[in-house]
Amino acid sequence: MSVAVTGKDMDLPERLVLPLATGEPWWYWLGGRPALDFVNTLRERWRRRVECLVTPRDLSRWLLAAGLVDAELPVSGELVGHARELREAIDAAVRAVLEGEAVPAAAIAQIDGWLPHAGARPQLALGPDGQPVLGERPPADSARRALGMIALDAATMLGAPEERARIRICASDTCSARFYDRSPAARRRWCSMRTCGNEAKARRHRARARSEAAGL
Repeated sequence: MSVAVTGKDMDLPERLVLPLATGEPWWYWLGGRPALDFVNTLRERWRRRVECLVTPRDLSRWLLAAGLVDAELPVSGELVGHARELREAIDAAVRAVLEGEAVPAAAIAQIDGWLPHAGARPQLALGPDGQPVLGERPPADSARRALGMIALDAATMLGAPEERARIRICASDTCSARFYDRSPAARRRWCSMRTCGNEAKARRHRARARSEAAGL
């Protein structure tokens, strides 16, 4: 589902009261796929590590905003903890791939452990015309299944060389956004040209202006 950038339109305030009461105002959606949007719910990984999945309702509303469920669902505090563990396992794998290192076995095991929750649950039922219809039964735990779908997206991305090659971390020194490069040439450097890309261009322009002024 395509969602507005929201929280990434602005940097986190320096005087932000931490820990947050709720992370919802600071979610952003530049990852290009669910697994990386999920990783980006821990903001400022380069500095303050601001947790944006703070409460059970945060997780429920994030899954809804990400298009992984159709309505807010009951979520326990325990599930929030498990969700954060999955998120950090995905990020550990992402960082290892980008650094050309072996992916930690514990990260792979964590992601793999969620995959059964993403599986189909077939159901044979009678249709309106009285004939049998093979469909899917409602999941017993939709929030857990949604997390399984995130794990499946991560596994799909990490498990294929051509997809791994498009994983990126924003080149800005003040951004920790992870994103999937869908550009044809696969040369994208910024999570967003509108934000980090333009900021980098402005910094280069100021540096050139200072250099030219110093040479006069």
